[in-house]
Amino acid sequence: MPQDNALLERIGQRIRALDVPLAITLWNGQRLTPADAAAVSVTIRSPKVLASLVRPTMGKLARYYVEEDLDVEGEARQVIRVSEALSGNPANASGNGAAARLRRLFAHSRGFDSKAIRHHYDVNDEFYALWLDARRVYSCAYFRRPEDTLDLAQEQKLDHICRKLMLKPGERFLDVGCGWGALVMWAAERYGVRAKGITLSQNQYEYARAQIHARNLQDVCEVELIDYRDVPEDAPYDKIASVGMFEHVGRRNLGLYFGKLFRLLKPGGVVLNHGITLNSVDAEELGSDIGSFIDEYVFPGGELSHISRVMQEMSAQGLESWDAESLRPHYARTLWHWVDRLEANRDAALASVGEKAYRIWRIYMAGSAHAFERGWMSVYQVLAGRPAADGKLGLPSTREYMYAV
Repeated sequence: MPQDNALLERIGQRIRALDVPLAITLWNGQRLTPADAAAVSVTIRSPKVLASLVRPTMGKLARYYVEEDLDVEGEARQVIRVSEALSGNPANASGNGAAARLRRLFAHSRGFDSKAIRHHYDVNDEFYALWLDARRVYSCAYFRRPEDTLDLAQEQKLDHICRKLMLKPGERFLDVGCGWGALVMWAAERYGVRAKGITLSQNQYEYARAQIHARNLQDVCEVELIDYRDVPEDAPYDKIASVGMFEHVGRRNLGLYFGKLFRLLKPGGVVLNHGITLNSVDAEELGSDIGSFIDEYVFPGGELSHISRVMQEMSAQGLESWDAESLRPHYARTLWHWVDRLEANRDAALASVGEKAYRIWRIYMAGSAHAFERGWMSVYQVLAGRPAADGKLGLPSTREYMYAV
């Protein structure tokens, strides 16, 4: 039809003007752009995609890819770069914030959070094992050298946390959102603490318990399936870590969350909060409709804040921030490791979780890696404490102890 031809011509002109290495083929075999020297090839399988290509967003493109309305071939880094070029500057776009805020008015009840965690983490344990490190650490690694492997970098991250907290034999240590148990087992084995982890994921709980027993750590290490809000406060902990957890609690609940950590700490105790943040002070989510895509397909109810708000909320609850470290380049590198591993195990991933889940995780992790590289997001470790009556925290006055061998 003439209308369709005019639309196709507009799309073709726009892509040619952007000069991106992109080849587009329609469902009928018609080529919209030349395929010569194209780093990324897209096959459009549904006519409904066409209108969105006039002014695409990264969120819309991700949805079409996940729902198999379009297929994409090409190295993941190039795919994401081309998507950004087509979408303008996603970091500055207004996105669908109003709809996201409306959904989150009803988020973060105990039932909602439990369901959201199961949605993300209980996909399939063996699926995660295909692309995570040997210890199944699902958070930013810590690369000390260019040649570090992912497995080594994740062990270095676990130890970096333990060193920052100055864990000592016999101390009671709590890991809030313990995942598959790597940190509590590392802390118990290497630092002699009595470690406890909590999670809302049934799969993670069962796996961590099995690993604790396999390592004969059951006398000094345990995990519990419980909401952080329900952890008893009658026996405070010496040290607490929370890694990749506070993104799930919701901005409205940050005071509740940090207040709970404060009450779970002994006076003079220390907490390390490790989590993803936004790099724009005024933003409430990632630009364009990326945040809405993540909320719908990946992390229901997930919300990010700027690091200044995080530290403000900690301070308001009585936690004194002592040290803050950005690991932004480390998370970009971690995510690209995960994407490469997932793509290398594509056949096994498809057999494990199917095409849609494979596409969700591939595009989500590649897009997140790009967001860290571009500075749209960051990740911070904030070391804080509950001052004792005399004002002391018992931490050294310099950072040298964190790196001493």
